[in-house]
Amino acid sequence: MTSDYPFDDASTARAVIHEDGTLTRWNEGARRLLGYDPAEVVGRPAAALLADGDVRGPAPDEERWSGTLALRHRDGHTVSVWVLAHRRGPQDGGPVTWLAVTPLAGGFPAPEDDDLVKAALAQSPCATVIFDDRLRVRGANDAMAELIALPSASIRGLRPVDLGTRPQSTELEAHLRRVLATGERREMQTYLKATSEERAHAWLARMAPLTDAAGQVRGVCMTAHDFTEHFLARERLQLVNEASVRIGTTLDVTRTAQELAEVCVPALADFVSVDLLDPQEYGGEAIGPLTAPVQLRRAAHHSVNPGAPEAVVKPGQIDVYPDGLPQATSLTAGRTVVAAVPSGYPEAWRVWDERRVQRVKEFGIHSTMSVPLRARGTTLGVVVFTRYRRPDPFSPDDVLLAEEVTARAAVCIDNARRYSRERETALALQRSLLPRTLPRTAAVDAASRYLPAARAGVGGDWFDVIPLSGMRVAMVVGDVVGHGIQASATMGRLRTAVRTLADIDLAPDELLTHLDDLVVRLSEEAGGEGGSPGEMGATCLYAVYDPVSRRCTMARAGHPAPLLLPPNGAPRGIELPAGPALGLGGLPFESAELELTEGSVLAFYTDGLTESRAGDPDAGHRVLSEALAAYSDSLDETCDRVLHALLPEGGAGDDVALLLARTRGLPAAQVATWAIPPDPALVAPIRKQVVEQLERWQLLEASFTAELVVSELVTNAIRYGARPIRLRLIHDAATLICEVSDNNHTAPHLRRAKTFDEGGRGLLLVAQLTQRWGSRHTAEGKTIWAELELIGEE
Repeated sequence: MTSDYPFDDASTARAVIHEDGTLTRWNEGARRLLGYDPAEVVGRPAAALLADGDVRGPAPDEERWSGTLALRHRDGHTVSVWVLAHRRGPQDGGPVTWLAVTPLAGGFPAPEDDDLVKAALAQSPCATVIFDDRLRVRGANDAMAELIALPSASIRGLRPVDLGTRPQSTELEAHLRRVLATGERREMQTYLKATSEERAHAWLARMAPLTDAAGQVRGVCMTAHDFTEHFLARERLQLVNEASVRIGTTLDVTRTAQELAEVCVPALADFVSVDLLDPQEYGGEAIGPLTAPVQLRRAAHHSVNPGAPEAVVKPGQIDVYPDGLPQATSLTAGRTVVAAVPSGYPEAWRVWDERRVQRVKEFGIHSTMSVPLRARGTTLGVVVFTRYRRPDPFSPDDVLLAEEVTARAAVCIDNARRYSRERETALALQRSLLPRTLPRTAAVDAASRYLPAARAGVGGDWFDVIPLSGMRVAMVVGDVVGHGIQASATMGRLRTAVRTLADIDLAPDELLTHLDDLVVRLSEEAGGEGGSPGEMGATCLYAVYDPVSRRCTMARAGHPAPLLLPPNGAPRGIELPAGPALGLGGLPFESAELELTEGSVLAFYTDGLTESRAGDPDAGHRVLSEALAAYSDSLDETCDRVLHALLPEGGAGDDVALLLARTRGLPAAQVATWAIPPDPALVAPIRKQVVEQLERWQLLEASFTAELVVSELVTNAIRYGARPIRLRLIHDAATLICEVSDNNHTAPHLRRAKTFDEGGRGLLLVAQLTQRWGSRHTAEGKTIWAELELIGEE
């Protein structure tokens, strides 16, 4: 305290009074003024020095007090003095005390007798005060006395620390001492907080040395200039600039609303809430004129108090605002509404929400400002600014500032909302294009996972399991370049194309060649709309597994090779020719074939899985292998384990598709094969052998249909095919498959026979009797197949 207030300065009378009214300190100036030694007054009530007991003192909440007091001198006469008292509170770590200061009469010439003071005061165009070389006030003009709210005739002899509040007064004295020591001019800016009666002010104090004829520094002249408008304009510009940087850092509606609230506290308000209209409630994008009551969902709020105790509504909750409330008025009128909170609180408020009235009373809320959130002609919600700690109400400049910041934030919120809506649409499209469930096949057990990107948006990753003829199954996984609805739509077209090409039983390398041609055409079509050819691309891996031979044939187009986990073995990568990505055109693809042990697990995935951690594919492959090594017979659990091990907590940066397939083998006892001699007379014995085989399989209920189908297919092969001819029967729990193969590459087709045609009805009969039929080409020729559903079998 002695460093801030020069207590031992005998030019003024100074005393410290404890909160209980006891004098605790007494300086030499006070002894000279009233004649008491410190030992006579310290520890005694200060009120004992009053000549008149009925004196108004400082109010409990005052920081500074000044007034005239009648004090009793030691010899009994009354001394009338002007006293300036400063509150010294618990912020110093001690009890509340008062430092009372009063200038001593005499010792300083009157301003009219001091040429230095007289000239300075007469020539100053603004608030001016003169300090001598001991930094005591020598004089001040009326403008300065009005500024510091002290009578000009009573401040002579005070120190700089007596004139203002800390820390401004302490900083001011340091600047003045610097001027005295160096003889250089200095400036200091200070900001005075607003009161309920008057707005905040900013002052620029300019200090210049006063020298005599010999150039000796004799004192300091300080002038104060009100630059509040410039200061507030700079603050407003700074807030707008900060809002443009801090608001809209993500495309998340809630986070953007929270950024708006945080930017405006405490720069503009003590509490800010952001409430948004529910698009489902108000018709989505086109929101027309609003009428009260208005239903709003709290998106975010922020307060100068931790935890926002003022808030009645929590983020995510919906509240209804009836007519007459500032929020409803602002939205229905489409303009900013500034409202002073009346002390009586309207009855409508009490009927609406008694809790809010209690919070208003508790925190002393006195002013609110409701600003509608509007962007691109659409009303999004309302932002409410509230003041209770700041005593000044909202000014017209505050309204302009709030509208500017809110307008910027509204565009960001609208962008985030549009992005969220587009992402949801793309995600819905993506999920509708992906298989909802994987088909149950005799060849593999399969499980899958698809996760959209956490930040980049939904992409074009896909997977599929396609049943093929002869109990075989195709497994495919692919990735379209890009994100958004366009990528999802392209993925859907490619997936449909793959299924179509798979139905005609193309080999994996041939299928990728046709798919590459399709991507090239799609890219050219996109180029015709303003783009350029080659902008569209994709990667794909296509595999076909045959449970009879237990062989798997696969080819890839720029896609990561799958991992293989054999039974009782460690995971390993499959050596597979890379192949160019789809869309380059004209480059060949190669297939690879491997034999798989029954129970082997194949892991197909997109690059978003292995590159999700720090973008390191090698590290991702190691983690993927470790996760697969912990396989415990459950494909679904293994999928979850893989995703948990490879994906960060915030989600992947790219789409992730994962397909796990565990192979099955069809026992040899469920397959029967015959070599067919090219003699039509042998068709009847063949039918008999087929019936006998079905009897051994206990499938006699299918023998009639099977005889007809076998007879027709074998007869056609003998008549139109080329040797060798082979018949194969395959069955599982629910299906019986008849296959006839020959070395002729010409495939039959279904046609409508005319009335008098002798042939052409055989395939029609097969199509009617079987669940499905078709043909597939092989390296040697073709295979005609037909599937019969086994009724009553599980």
